[in-house]
Amino acid sequence: MIYEVLIDGTPHKVEIEKGDPAWKCRVDGHEFLVDAAPSGRDVLSILVGDKQYEVKREYSLTGETHVIIGSERFAAEVRDPRSLRSRKAHAGAGEGPQKIAAPMPGKIVRILVEQGSEVEAGQGIIVVEAMKMQNEIKSPKKGVVQKIAVAEGGSVAAGDTMAIIE
Repeated sequence: MIYEVLIDGTPHKVEIEKGDPAWKCRVDGHEFLVDAAPSGRDVLSILVGDKQYEVKREYSLTGETHVIIGSERFAAEVRDPRSLRSRKAHAGAGEGPQKIAAPMPGKIVRILVEQGSEVEAGQGIIVVEAMKMQNEIKSPKKGVVQKIAVAEGGSVAAGDTMAIIE
């Protein structure tokens, strides 16, 4: 199986093949033998060579997936090239203006970029507080902030356009 995996916005080519007893993994051309076993809900115990890692998967309120290894947290996205949904999302990621909508009702705590500034894919744009938690809303693509449609201290409803990236 071959996947494109984005870790903090950086793409990696990951190839996985079931071996006996360990998995054969190739990440960006570097080969590893990996033994993995679930040790809890959304937790894997992974052995790479003589090093052991505990890897936790976590979902944010904005729908992002994070992987936690030790005390480090990474934004993670797996794209399976065989998946139609993945191909459609990847194909449209760079085309035309992209609206950043509020994922839930909340209060705008901070605006991290100015209108007209250049942003990278995955860069924080706006911080929204919802249910006493602050959520950083990130840019879906590399581009220029065409419009900021909210103000700090203001409220948004789910689905409201907060910014447009072109």
